[in-house]
Amino acid sequence: MFCDTKGIRLAYDEQGTGLPLVFLHAFPLNRSMWTPQTTALSRQFRTIAVDLRGHGESDAPLWAFSLEDYADDVCALLDHLAIPQAVLVGLSMGGYVGFAFSRKYGNRLKGLVLADTRAQADSPEGRTGRFNLAQTAYGKGADAVADIMLPKLLGATSLQQKPELVDYVRRTIRDTPVSGILVDLMAMANRPDSVAHLRALTCPTLVVVGQEDHTTPLADAQVMATEIPGARLAVIPAAGHLSNLEQPEVFNDLVRNFVEELRAAGD
Repeated sequence: MFCDTKGIRLAYDEQGTGLPLVFLHAFPLNRSMWTPQTTALSRQFRTIAVDLRGHGESDAPLWAFSLEDYADDVCALLDHLAIPQAVLVGLSMGGYVGFAFSRKYGNRLKGLVLADTRAQADSPEGRTGRFNLAQTAYGKGADAVADIMLPKLLGATSLQQKPELVDYVRRTIRDTPVSGILVDLMAMANRPDSVAHLRALTCPTLVVVGQEDHTTPLADAQVMATEIPGARLAVIPAAGHLSNLEQPEVFNDLVRNFVEELRAAGD
């Protein structure tokens, strides 16, 4: 399925009925990373997984844009689907989009799941790392990006014990347009610090982190869980940065229980 916003075509999948959950993927992947979640959770909820611009089957515009543009796209998708409020589930870059969305469209949030992400802006070293990765993508293509990103995305357990998952992540990165990779990196490097915004988040929030996540480690999750009023923190064992793929049953149970509580509170 597709939605047009500002001349850009966004691809998305929709399954199930009930309270809507919108899944926002990590860099540099696409909506297929949420298949274990949408397959399981669509039995109880309305699940929507979207390809952010530059990824998957969505258009890959060649001009620069910001994380706020991603947030505008998500809002346009909600309008397209006539959804007044939704639970956003954002992992890594998807969490950054969640922060941008909450700043601009906070009244559209029923709840927020922030998985393997951070509220802090990039450090100078982090920005330099993104610029270097952009140069690699431009000069050597998505294959070289996959080589660099795999050990950052997957934990040691998955790298050693889940070759099919390693292959999936590698293939998905290879299929991402270099233009999308470049624009993502610039958007993330230039994103604002969201720590000061955390106390303004009034919707119920679940913070999730993989125990083996060294890209956005437990300390980053603790900042969010401490500063967001009423937030709860869950640590997933034997999972790295892609905790939803590395331990999908555990991740699904966490999201399911969180959303069931939201639904019960609204009844």
